[in-house]
Amino acid sequence: MALKLSLKPGERFVINGAVVQNGDRRGVLLLQNKASVLREKDIMQEGEANSPARRIYFPVMMMYLDEAGADKYYAEFVRRLSEFMGVIQQPQVLADCVNISRHAMAREYYKALMLARKLIEYED
Repeated sequence: MALKLSLKPGERFVINGAVVQNGDRRGVLLLQNKASVLREKDIMQEGEANSPARRIYFPVMMMYLDEAGADKYYAEFVRRLSEFMGVIQQPQVLADCVNISRHAMAREYYKALMLARKLIEYED
């Protein structure tokens, strides 16, 4: 099944590590096969990983965008998630952390990333 992206004018996104920008009109992009795609709003620069939840999100994002090199980001992810879980007491947030870990171990990085986004919302 194709992935349909509806794009705002000028909106940027990443496809398999390449930054692409939409033109000056709304656009629609259909991806016919598996690709790592992130919209501009989901892209985090390394310097923005400045809180515990963001330091979990960033390596997950990098594993998703660079699946071939995911192993080099995994250790950082495990360390940051372990630190975060050591201070969290809310059962639902801990359950989300366990699910993030489960998805990351299964190489389901997009699912892990969307759950990591919830940690940022919780933290904020």
